[in-house]
Amino acid sequence: MVRAGRGSKEKLIKDFRSVIADTEELMKLVSNEGEGKAQMVRDKLNQNLSVAKEYLRNFEDVVVDKSRVAARATDEYVHENAWQTVGLAIAVGILVGYLISPRD
Repeated sequence: MVRAGRGSKEKLIKDFRSVIADTEELMKLVSNEGEGKAQMVRDKLNQNLSVAKEYLRNFEDVVVDKSRVAARATDEYVHENAWQTVGLAIAVGILVGYLISPRD
């Protein structure tokens, strides 16, 4: 579940960066157009692009902060419950070994 969430977040960030790059490319293409409506479109795109970049920076900061908190909580849990963690790891290892062992 954590990996799925992390993958989703990474995909969202990648997609968002792609949209920003496409918008920047569009800005370059329309920069040679004449004044009037083209200028209004460029200004609006530039404003939206700035907002999107700021949102992406904030989103990445939140993801990094939450990842650090989760890692810290996991580390604390393992240290506080070392024997339970070792027991669980052994149980999982035995279960996996049983499941992958050949059966006659």
